[in-house]
Amino acid sequence: MAAAPPSCCLVAFPPRAKDGLVVFGKNSARPRDEVQEVVYFPAADHEPESKVECTYISVDQVPKTHAIVISRPAWLWGAEMGANEHGVCIANEAVNAREPAAETEALLGMDLVRLGLERGSTAKEALDVIVALLEEHGQGGNYYEDAGSCHSFQSAYLIVDREEAWVLETVGKYWAAEKVTEGVRCICNQLSLTTKIDAEHPELRSYAQRQGWWTGEDEFNFSEVFSPADDHLHCCAGKDSLEKQEESITVQTMIDILLCEQRLKRYDSTAPCEHSLLPARVHMGFGSVWMLCRGLLLVPSHPAWLKPLSFLSRSIFKPFIFVDDVKLVPKAQSPCFGDDDPARKEPRFQEKPDRRHELYKAHEWARAVIARGQEQGRRLRRTMLELEKQGLEAMEEILAGPAPPDPAEVADLFYDCVDTEIKFFK
Repeated sequence: MAAAPPSCCLVAFPPRAKDGLVVFGKNSARPRDEVQEVVYFPAADHEPESKVECTYISVDQVPKTHAIVISRPAWLWGAEMGANEHGVCIANEAVNAREPAAETEALLGMDLVRLGLERGSTAKEALDVIVALLEEHGQGGNYYEDAGSCHSFQSAYLIVDREEAWVLETVGKYWAAEKVTEGVRCICNQLSLTTKIDAEHPELRSYAQRQGWWTGEDEFNFSEVFSPADDHLHCCAGKDSLEKQEESITVQTMIDILLCEQRLKRYDSTAPCEHSLLPARVHMGFGSVWMLCRGLLLVPSHPAWLKPLSFLSRSIFKPFIFVDDVKLVPKAQSPCFGDDDPARKEPRFQEKPDRRHELYKAHEWARAVIARGQEQGRRLRRTMLELEKQGLEAMEEILAGPAPPDPAEVADLFYDCVDTEIKFFK
């Protein structure tokens, strides 16, 4: 059974988070050569009895889906993380569990992230969507664009809105969830729920008894019952950093934690790295920070989602605001191969097409320049950091303003940030 790749999801609620905001972040570990993209989908109405084609299977479509913005590996349908127009954020983690995940093609954990965002207007609604689909269709299939072997994992989710978060952890179709309304919380690649369970699959405990994992006499501890016997790994550096924060947590705090964790993982020679010949270089793919504002707007900030090295050296966090007529950003979207995509044809993944988008190619150039360690690279990095600082300051001004921003002024915001970053690379 493959070990779940190291990553984490973090959330901070008031009063730990500053100015009444909820701050949500995620680091994700993906193969070093995988192209990531950020995609916006507007709200949409759908015909009765229509289907939606997910990564491996189709499921019934709902009459209406919410507007969403997601970060995802370019070859699949779902999402590593994302947010919707109602202020719901979801991210998932591959987790190690006592029961191996099914290799049979079903819904990926990442498909369930997107389906929850498209269909849930609150964190609890999204939770209910995910567990209902899990019960009906199950989870399984290859998490990587890899014809050589199947890497399948169980999934955990952090589902957040402006009022509360739900930690959802799954083993097959069975699940448990905990409600969080204050303080900080982190999930990573291990089951974390213990005896505080606020919702669960109706057959969860009887299933554990049938498997011989729980006697029914001791107090039910989810992670003790369902974790592998040898699962004694420490969760993650991000969890420690978040819990040790003595001052109010801001967006910059969350960015710093994500960056610090990525740097630690890069140089941790004990960290697993399934796709690298050098164990010391973990394939951290990308991170993201999302701010839930004072009952008004959802404001996510995106970095890039690229290769090994810290993304700080090659990308900046970029703001996005949900308004009507958000301008699409083709420069951050990969080419579409339709029915000819090797990820859709069976047998799958017989070849790997060039999925690089324009922003990815610009980052490849920037990586090469910075890696040379010359003045041009140092100057480029300083410019990028200044650009990021200006963007964060502009978002703080919007948040501090007495009225919401004019939609016409921010509909192009993410598009303009991507365009500006690419121009700096040329």
